[in-house]
Amino acid sequence: MQRVTLVAVVTMLAALPVFAQTAGAPGPTATVPPHHALLPAAPAAQPGQAKPAASATGAETRSAAALALSREPTYDQGSAQRIRDVVKSYSDLAARGGWPAIPADAKFALGVQGANDDLLRKRLIITGDLSADKAAGAYDEVLADAVKHFQTRHGLAATGTVTPRTLAALNVPVQKRIKQLEASLERLEQMDFQFGQRYVVVNIPATFAEAVEDDKVVRRYRVIVGKTEKPSPTLTSEITDVILNPTWTVPSSITKTEIAAHMRKDPTYLSRMHMDVLDAHDNPIDPRSLDWSGDHAPNITVRQQSGAWNALGAVKIDMPNSYSVYMHDTNQHSLFNDDYRFDSHGCSRVDNVRDLAAWLLKDQPQWTRAAIDAAIATGQRQDVRMLKKVPVAWVYLTAWMTKDRTIQFRNDVYDQDQQLLEATAEEAAFFSKAAEHPLTTQ
Repeated sequence: MQRVTLVAVVTMLAALPVFAQTAGAPGPTATVPPHHALLPAAPAAQPGQAKPAASATGAETRSAAALALSREPTYDQGSAQRIRDVVKSYSDLAARGGWPAIPADAKFALGVQGANDDLLRKRLIITGDLSADKAAGAYDEVLADAVKHFQTRHGLAATGTVTPRTLAALNVPVQKRIKQLEASLERLEQMDFQFGQRYVVVNIPATFAEAVEDDKVVRRYRVIVGKTEKPSPTLTSEITDVILNPTWTVPSSITKTEIAAHMRKDPTYLSRMHMDVLDAHDNPIDPRSLDWSGDHAPNITVRQQSGAWNALGAVKIDMPNSYSVYMHDTNQHSLFNDDYRFDSHGCSRVDNVRDLAAWLLKDQPQWTRAAIDAAIATGQRQDVRMLKKVPVAWVYLTAWMTKDRTIQFRNDVYDQDQQLLEATAEEAAFFSKAAEHPLTTQ
């Protein structure tokens, strides 16, 4: 795509596209983040079945396509300052009236002169998606390319067609975009992340994970993050272990709700799901001996065996944190084809996770991708300790700018931006009021 010059925001945008993901509609207000894998439907796999490779062709194709779009990290040491620059530029733009709204009933067709074509051109010129010398004319390939550029920056499928989601994004006022930028800046200013020569970032609103090395993205993967009612948390940690063929200890919250409900409907559910019931000393219990009919499930532990049926898939990436969340594989790889990927209990399911595991273990030459695949094929659990821990950050950025000066926006799916800004404003007002009436001591 041709590099274009920003008019009105001038230096803040570039025409290099970066990764895209179709964002969904905002969900309800998020609360304290729950966690862990999504409880899957019972699969057809038989006991003893080896775990298959994780849809290698599709997963690798998706990862390669995501990486090809940009090598610039979403989050690096210059992110906060770049967002400050954009806030200033967008504030100047707002003072000049922002950008025009496109009528909700506007129609656009390639090669056909439409009543709102010039208005669309003006809108895209203002944000640097279209060159200023292309201000008039029918909906041609140049305008379609500008629409694609806009779509890519907003996490929409780059079709070049003004879809309803594209029109909605075009008509978000500049004041709201400024609020998104301010919320993202506030989050970054509160973070204390120790960047390393190698690190991993999951940007929750974008549903992508990036493996960064020497300030460049060397791997990018689609991820599935928490549902709106079970949001993934923001955090910083270190990746310490890669676990092959993991078991899954089901969180008590899921046992008390989902598993208990399944058992009331189908007493064979646990056995079909290859789940063991354990007492406080890890001794097995016959699930048929328990009363699942009450409002609360029995005080027991449920653990799913390793295998093709396991909710964590073939790989778990451990990263100690207070939320007890982690990154992992899944036995439902088709979900990575979806554009809307907010469907977990808070953990992050990673597409092409074996590739990420190999990258994490690159300093341990015995753990090549082939060795990882071979170990998984045995069906036996194996915990691989990282000799060099890798920093990891889960961030919630609905607006950011990469080093190539491309501004990105995503939907505030968890509806957290306004909550953060209101809380920050209340805190500032409190301290301002306190400063007017300082406490004195005698």
